[in-house]
Amino acid sequence: MKFLIVGLGNPGAKYEDTRHNVGFRVVERLSEDWSPASHGALARIRHRGKQIVLLKPDTFMNLSGKAVRYWLQKEKIPKERLLVVMDDLHLDFGHLRLRGKGSDAGHNGLKSIDQLTGGNNYARLRFGIGRDFHPGQQADYVLGEWPAEEFRDLPGHLDRAAEICLSFCAHGLQNTMNKYNKKGG
Repeated sequence: MKFLIVGLGNPGAKYEDTRHNVGFRVVERLSEDWSPASHGALARIRHRGKQIVLLKPDTFMNLSGKAVRYWLQKEKIPKERLLVVMDDLHLDFGHLRLRGKGSDAGHNGLKSIDQLTGGNNYARLRFGIGRDFHPGQQADYVLGEWPAEEFRDLPGHLDRAAEICLSFCAHGLQNTMNKYNKKGG
């Protein structure tokens, strides 16, 4: 059984340590062995007998759907075995929420995936980045680097997010949601 886990972000050093690239940081916790591939960087791992394809799209956030559609088709992976990891302004920093489907909530990466894969019926792991910005400064906030206090706490949250990704593949969506989607987490 094969899964596709996609960490959303933007390619290039300019974006490397920004909040918007937290999806990249999560999937990087699952492998250090990345190779250039069509529409991004790819890694392959095995976990509890499952094959897992990890993807960091190089299409920039707003065109993420192009890479996701390509790799779903190339690897013949059904959408029920797709997990997308991305930043979420609507959750406090470090809070993680797994869902089996849902709206894009204004996230351009999800909008692109919804449009190019035929709907929002795929799992997504939302990684809270908070909303500490003034009106009109959303783009600067998500493309800004982590403040020192959050950067210090980031590794533990990334590890927990990576654990959720592996649980999704090994134990399924519902069991993983039941275990990890606790109040405050």
